[in-house]
Amino acid sequence: MSQRLERSHLQLIRALNEHGSLTAAADALFLTQSALSHSVRKLEQQMGTTLWQREGRRLRLTEAGEYLLRVAERLLPQFEHAEQQLAGYADGSRGSLRIGMECHPCYEWLLPVIAPYLNAWPDVDVDVRQRFRFGGMAALLQHDIDMLVTPDPVVHADVRFEPVFDFELVLVVAQQHELADAAYVMPEALLDQTLLTYPVDTDRLDVFTQFLLPAGVRPLRHRTIEATEILLQLTASGRGVTVMPRWLVEAHQEEFKLAPVSLGTQGIAKQICLGVRREDADTDYVQGFIEVARVGGAK
Repeated sequence: MSQRLERSHLQLIRALNEHGSLTAAADALFLTQSALSHSVRKLEQQMGTTLWQREGRRLRLTEAGEYLLRVAERLLPQFEHAEQQLAGYADGSRGSLRIGMECHPCYEWLLPVIAPYLNAWPDVDVDVRQRFRFGGMAALLQHDIDMLVTPDPVVHADVRFEPVFDFELVLVVAQQHELADAAYVMPEALLDQTLLTYPVDTDRLDVFTQFLLPAGVRPLRHRTIEATEILLQLTASGRGVTVMPRWLVEAHQEEFKLAPVSLGTQGIAKQICLGVRREDADTDYVQGFIEVARVGGAK
C-alpha cells in the first residue's frame, strides 16, 4: 500500500545523510534510535523500496534514497523559509506597508524617514503612493493603503491617527518682496496679491479656511501649480506668493531666496499625522514606522 510523503520523511532522510548513523540522526531529530529505525522501515515498506543500507557502522543511501534526499534538499529549505516568513507576519516583523500621501509637502517630509526605517525593518516592503487628490480615508478603509500621511486627520471609529511632526504654516514670499521683513501678515495683505497653491479645493486649503475666508478676504488672483519646486520658483521670481510649512521654506530658503512670514499674530499651527486602521495599529512594524517618523522626519 502506497503512502503519501510527509515533511517528516524528508527530514528523516536528510538527517540520515548528514549524520551517517542511526544514533547521530536520532539525536538530531530528538528521537530514540529504535523509533528512528522503525520510522525508516515503515517508510520503506509503504514506498516498496529500500532507502538505505548498512556499511559497517555507517549508512549508505540507495538510489531511491539518493533521489529522496535530492527532493528533501530542494523542499525542506522552502518549508523552513515559509515558516520564517509566517513567523515574521505573526510577530509583526515582516509585512508590507503601503503609504498614501494626502498632501504635497508630506512627501518631502517623508523622505528622511524612509531610509532609516528600511534599515531598521529589512523584512518590510514599503510602497509610497503620491495620489495627492485621492480619497485618503476611503483608500485606508478599503485596504488600498495601510497608512495615510495627512495634516488633516478625520475622526473615524476604525482609524487611529498618531501625530508625528508639528509645524507652522506660513506665507512664502521672495526675499525682495515688500512683505519679506514682516513678522506676520493679516488677511488684508493678500488683497492685492496673486496666491499660488497646489491644485486642491479651497475648502481643503488652510490659508482659505483658517485665514482668508473667516476675514471675508480673497486674494487678487488665485493660481494653482502641481509641482512644489515650480511653485517655489514662481514665488522666488515675484510671480506671486504661496503658503507652505515653515520647515519646507527653510529647507529651500537659500536655494530660492525665499522668506517665511507668519499668518496672523498667532500663526497657523499644524501637525503631520499618520493614520492606520485600528486593527493594524499595534503591529510592530507599523509602530516602528511611527517611532522612526517622530525622530527622522524633516525638521
